[in-house]
Amino acid sequence: MRSTVRQDIRGSLPDGLGQAIRGTAEDIATLLRGVRDTAVPVPGSEWTIGEAAAHLALANELMADLASGRERPYGDGTPQSLAAANERSLAAFGERRAEPLATMITKQAEVFLDAMATAAEGAGGTADDPAPRTPLGPMDRGVLASYLLTHMLGHGYDLARALDRPHMIDRARVNLCMPFMLAVMPRVADPAATAGLTAHYTVRLREGEAFGVSLTDGTVRVTPGPPDRSDCTILIEPTAFLLIALGRRNPWRAIAQGQIVAWGRRPWLAPRFPALFTAP
Repeated sequence: MRSTVRQDIRGSLPDGLGQAIRGTAEDIATLLRGVRDTAVPVPGSEWTIGEAAAHLALANELMADLASGRERPYGDGTPQSLAAANERSLAAFGERRAEPLATMITKQAEVFLDAMATAAEGAGGTADDPAPRTPLGPMDRGVLASYLLTHMLGHGYDLARALDRPHMIDRARVNLCMPFMLAVMPRVADPAATAGLTAHYTVRLREGEAFGVSLTDGTVRVTPGPPDRSDCTILIEPTAFLLIALGRRNPWRAIAQGQIVAWGRRPWLAPRFPALFTAP
């Protein structure tokens, strides 16, 4: 099945995205297999290892259903509604053992890829037909795949920290998260933080591509390249970018470690940038 899925989605997603989804799911499963005590708390979270793994298993199932065209209402996109939906789903799903959850995480990742292959076949080899509404709004299937990868990497990082093991985030996987990150940034902008602010940012991942973020009194526009006129350019190490965006890394710590450098006509805007958004 795996070789068939890989062949079917070739050309329908950015190069390596299908493999990254499969590889990340397997990396998470490897972390979990053999864990006996899943009641250990996850650092910086209210969840235990078992709850975080259960959430990942349920989320992968949700994403697979969305890729298949099934309607799955899940909050209204606000952090509060998503947190409430997460708690309801966990309360209704009692599995907390590591082995069954590891199997479910990888299985649902494969179901997702299988659904993507079926969609690509039906669309003449593309994955751009609209998918059903996701927890963060409508997305085409290519962005949805990037969403799945981003979500797994965030919680996979949490599990790795809880188990004192290396995480699975790297430059290549961060690059594959960017379609989702750019698509969702306007939606997760904090109205209180962006109100009254006019600024034009260039954000460049180290050894990667740049994108632009322009703010005009609460309106946020994201472009796949730098804005015509940039007030502040931020150069950031890719892993640090993803972890800060997902609320897992303190930006001041990243600055102190030399992972972020800023310059431009208004370089003082750089420390303000992460606070303009809430973690998706």
